[in-house]
Amino acid sequence: MLQASEKPNRSTLSIPADCATRAVLGHVTNKWGTLILLALSEGTLRWNELRRALDGVSEKMLSQCLQALIADGFILREQRPTMPPHVEYSLTNLGQEVTELLVPLFERIARHTGELTDLTRPADGTPETRN
Repeated sequence: MLQASEKPNRSTLSIPADCATRAVLGHVTNKWGTLILLALSEGTLRWNELRRALDGVSEKMLSQCLQALIADGFILREQRPTMPPHVEYSLTNLGQEVTELLVPLFERIARHTGELTDLTRPADGTPETRN
């Protein structure tokens, strides 16, 4: 395992297919996992608040991603014994630590989205189509 003071090298960044690190990395870096962590970086949210913050996510996908991030220790799910059930989601300390790394990446991409889309647009200015 790589220690905080060690610099990564090619051999430590090689992650075997059966390594748990690869699965956890996938949970954090998939489209919805990243967006869930970023939404929760602003504070505790209930299910519907989180779903509204992630415009376009299906209930099934939100549920699956939340379950994975909870199991990985990034998100805390708190259910209060009320009717109807009151469930809140928040970042754990580990989730806050990882999200602190994601926020600058997100901000950088957001600042330069125009430049990035210009790079992927064909010279004639028409939007690129992908098959």
